Amino acid sequence: MGRIGRLAGAILAETEGRFFLVGNPKEPYDFAANGLEDPGPIDALARPFIELRSQRPIAILPPTIEVATEGEPLARLLAGRFLIARNGSVSDRLWRLVIDPQASGDDPRDSAIAARWLGEMPDPIWQIVRDAVLRCL
Repeated sequence: MGRIGRLAGAILAETEGRFFLVGNPKEPYDFAANGLEDPGPIDALARPFIELRSQRPIAILPPTIEVATEGEPLARLLAGRFLIARNGSVSDRLWRLVIDPQASGDDPRDSAIAARWLGEMPDPIWQIVRDAVLRCL
C-alpha cells in the first residue's frame, strides 16, 4: 500500500520502504534536518519525481492518501495525476479534489483517505477530470 502526503508543496510518497518526491517544492525545505539525504537541485520539468534516501524513520504528515500502486510506478502515477506540466508543481486543486471530493470544507488533517480509485482510473478519464479542475474560472 502506497502512502502519500505533502512535503513543502510537493508530494512525498512512501512505498515498499522507499520514498519519492514528486514535483517541485513550493517552499524551502531542509531535507537533512528532517531525516532525508539532500537530493540537490530539484527540477520536476526535467525529472517529475526523484527517489529520496532516508537517514531515519520518516513520518508522512496527514492528510494522507492510500493507494494500491507500489514502487516507481506509484511515483510515475502521481506525477501524471497531480503535476502541472508547465512548471512541475503539484496542483493544489487536484490534491483537494482527492482529499475532499465533496468539497465539504472539512479539515482532513487527521485523515487517511483510501483512494484506490486514483490508481485504477483510466488515464483518459482522469484527463477529463484534470482539465475540468484546472480550467481557469
